[in-house]
Amino acid sequence: MSMSTKLVVVLRSDLGLAVAANAGAVLGLALGARLENSLGADGKDAGGGLHAGINPHPVPTLAASGAELRRIKELADERDLTVVEFNEVARRSRTYADYLDRLERTGPGDVEYVGLAVFGPKKDVNKLTGGLSLAG
Repeated sequence: MSMSTKLVVVLRSDLGLAVAANAGAVLGLALGARLENSLGADGKDAGGGLHAGINPHPVPTLAASGAELRRIKELADERDLTVVEFNEVARRSRTYADYLDRLERTGPGDVEYVGLAVFGPKKDVNKLTGGLSLAG
């Protein structure tokens, strides 16, 4: 099955394993909430055990520098792609209210991205992320 859309997660290349795993989970949850029909049908194994449906898109997890993440975010916004970000302001906040308060006081140029999830037409997503290597 060929898909006309693509989903990628791009994580900052200097993240430790725990932070990278957390960033991927946060980005996946946030992006999934924004996409219609983001889950496939539930499935059954050979013994009849039920397994909850998962996202039907392959999800390559790529690595990029902080500067590359900023460039991807800007270009994704220009192309009107669906983009979800996880940034250092959020990562260092204890509550969501704290995050929103801190973010409101952070200049756009001071937002440091931990990771991005990008979704849209395959050709557009490939243009932004095609040269990146797999994370890890």
